[in-house]
Amino acid sequence: MNNRPERFRISASDVAIQLDLIARVHGVSSAEGFFLNLTNDLKDKRTYGALLNAYVHSRSREKAESLLEVMRSKMYLIHPLPFNLMMTLYMNLKDYDKVDMLVSEMKKKIIRLDIYTYNIWLSSCGSQGSVEKMEQVFEQMSKDPTIIPNWSTYSTMAAMYIKMELFEKAQECLKKAEGRILGRDKIPFHYLLSLYGSVGNKDEVYRVWNNYKSMFPSIPNLGYHAVISSLVRMDDIEGAEKLYEEWVSVRSSDDSRIGNLLIIWYLKKGKSDKVFSFFEHMTRGGGCPNSTTWELLSEGHIAEKRVSEALSCLEKAFMTSNSNSWKPKPIKLAAFLKLCQDEDDMESAKVLIELLRKSGYHNVEAYAAIISKDEPSNRIENIDDVDSENMDDDDSQVLFSQVDSSF
Repeated sequence: MNNRPERFRISASDVAIQLDLIARVHGVSSAEGFFLNLTNDLKDKRTYGALLNAYVHSRSREKAESLLEVMRSKMYLIHPLPFNLMMTLYMNLKDYDKVDMLVSEMKKKIIRLDIYTYNIWLSSCGSQGSVEKMEQVFEQMSKDPTIIPNWSTYSTMAAMYIKMELFEKAQECLKKAEGRILGRDKIPFHYLLSLYGSVGNKDEVYRVWNNYKSMFPSIPNLGYHAVISSLVRMDDIEGAEKLYEEWVSVRSSDDSRIGNLLIIWYLKKGKSDKVFSFFEHMTRGGGCPNSTTWELLSEGHIAEKRVSEALSCLEKAFMTSNSNSWKPKPIKLAAFLKLCQDEDDMESAKVLIELLRKSGYHNVEAYAAIISKDEPSNRIENIDDVDSENMDDDDSQVLFSQVDSSF
């Protein structure tokens, strides 16, 4: 399109989409370079919004806040989207006071709160553990004549009620969410399956699953992941195994995350033999293990005090990783290093540390806390104190995905 100006007149809206794609494929720095090279007539609220979106995706707080100030000075903050993006960023960073401040700014400037604004605001209130505040926001939302609460609204409230162990209120919201699913949208079913699993209502999980299957001729991998994840959480391993076999028979593409759910359950229950037999079954059936699979297998070998086998799995985990989606969990590495120390096998510990160095992880605080550059046996922390799971922010993902799609 850019190379055929006689046919295509590139607008600021087109450029905003291109900037967004560049950020997704090549990263934020490439998107910044693209933005800086734009002519002034193409730098408007849309292209600024696209760059802000890129900063929010990468959780670049300082850059996002700086850009927002520029957008304020240019009078570009006249619609909800940039506020929604920043609110999502603050939600992911757990800075809930900033969410309230942005809502106040919108009201002061008489900028209409849209459905996404309300949904993020509800999630922020619930994340602070304030049932009263969340319900007040919902009441305000219900009185807004421009807003009709959607399935995301009720699933967000259900998730917050579950966190506060108000399960009856959560299930009331889930019923309302189900009643607001429109058209042929599959995504709401994934959230219903997951949230009913969190409530612990197995009957509802199966009911929603059967309803889901009756409505669609094929179920995507994410659907099977959602239902199997819920069944595993409720210790219905027989049901999970049955659905895994069903998925294998109908899948259009492999997804090792689904098999990993079962492996995690076997490990949690101390069934190491089952871990390895299932892994063999998975690979014989065409499953391709990812980095997390190999890391989980290493955990099984660590439990059985098999140093070389555990190291081999960790090496394969590093080799298989080809993106930023996997990072070794410090708690697993700490367990391996402790085993090396217990078994007086510091050569294996050195191999792992070299892997961390080559991958650049030894400079990251979470990993530096459990290893020493020169004396790996001296810096092994209490495994219970090492937590690598605290960066998961799935609660706001449904909100983020919807805000992002509105861009």
